[in-house]
Amino acid sequence: MDISSLISGIGGGGLTVLWFVVALSIIVAIHEYGHYIVGRWSGIGADVFSLGFGPVIYSRYDKRGTKWQIAAIPLGGYVKFKGDANAASGKDGEAMEGMTDEERRHTMHGAPLWARAATVLAGPVFNFILSIIIFTGVMMFNGQIGSKLIVGEIWDLPDAPYELQQGDVVTAIAGTAIPSFDDPEAFDAFAKAMPKEAVLTYTVERGGETLDVSGPFLYPPMVQSLAPRSAAYNAGLEVGDVFTAIDGTPIVAFSQLKEAVEGGEGRTMALTVDRAGTVDQFDLTPRRVDEPQADGGFVTHWRIGIGGGLAFEPATETLPVGEAFLAGVRQTGRIMEGSVSGLYHMITGAISSCNLSGPVGIAQTSSAMASQGAQSFIWFIAVLSTAIGLLNLFPIPMLDGGHLVFYAYEAVTGKPPADGVLRILMTAGLVLVLSMMVFGLTNDLFCP
Repeated sequence: MDISSLISGIGGGGLTVLWFVVALSIIVAIHEYGHYIVGRWSGIGADVFSLGFGPVIYSRYDKRGTKWQIAAIPLGGYVKFKGDANAASGKDGEAMEGMTDEERRHTMHGAPLWARAATVLAGPVFNFILSIIIFTGVMMFNGQIGSKLIVGEIWDLPDAPYELQQGDVVTAIAGTAIPSFDDPEAFDAFAKAMPKEAVLTYTVERGGETLDVSGPFLYPPMVQSLAPRSAAYNAGLEVGDVFTAIDGTPIVAFSQLKEAVEGGEGRTMALTVDRAGTVDQFDLTPRRVDEPQADGGFVTHWRIGIGGGLAFEPATETLPVGEAFLAGVRQTGRIMEGSVSGLYHMITGAISSCNLSGPVGIAQTSSAMASQGAQSFIWFIAVLSTAIGLLNLFPIPMLDGGHLVFYAYEAVTGKPPADGVLRILMTAGLVLVLSMMVFGLTNDLFCP
């Protein structure tokens, strides 16, 4: 991506920076509140709770003497505990020397080891809790498809209208009985064997009768989700677009589009698209994408960055709270596992380092997800919250994980690292974190 297109993308989006600030502020607020509240529960007082850095825009003091403030630079936040010299939790030696033992107990540096460790760990843990809550809520809201395929809203496709109606219970398509959704492999095999025709005969149950009616191909080549910063997104495709031809050859199935993209090995394709009755053509060049696998490895595929689905929204059943919660926990775990695996494979050179985004890339993704609706944006917040929580656990001085390493050293040796050593390590950690940010920003500017 060149700089001119980057600036154009940001300007054209208009709200890119705003959505990035909203997402980051929510995540940072939760993270820092985790530090604050667990610190308070552990007997550690806080002088300042800040959302943002730099000049203070708004502030107030609570009854405990903590200053709650919003600062002008919304790129993070911090809690300054009693006894801290700065936002990075450096020790204020002069202030500590003038304190009584009771006063020192209520500082970050004079509290018991368990209290300090719990306070530091709470930030990332609260990020993970936020992610699990969001994933659980979204899964409960969306529900799950039952064992029967019941037609909900039918999407606007080029060959509509159909005789298929909302509320129909589909029992067969093109003369073949539909397997249960409870058996994904059988349903996938059924979909692959379906005749590649734009209009098919559906056998449905409607009002106590069994009818044969016309309906769409079950998995049409329709854009139902759009990956931010992908080839399709950058080309101007939108959710709801329907592909009708590839290089002039008509298609009716999403699988036909998928096969053409994956088999083209990066060749530019002329894609004919129907958008609410208006036909246009887009020239798209698929991109190499490193995708995580179940075994923890990565496989490189050619992708344009769209997702498909059924030709209609299937009716769903409410997902029990327990199942939704476990699904939310598993989703959070998958993101953590994928992040660690991705970083490892980038370091070893197995996949491209361009998979690591910087602040501009994250801002663009925030805006893109917001443009696809509230649910997509909220889901993105959960994904980003998990990633930030995990990043903070890395054993790098300046980050929460670095502090936990220092506490582990203290637990083993019976004394904390020397103040001089801590200052050197914290400086090295700052240099490393800033280097990672510059590397990510470089990727944003120059990676395809």
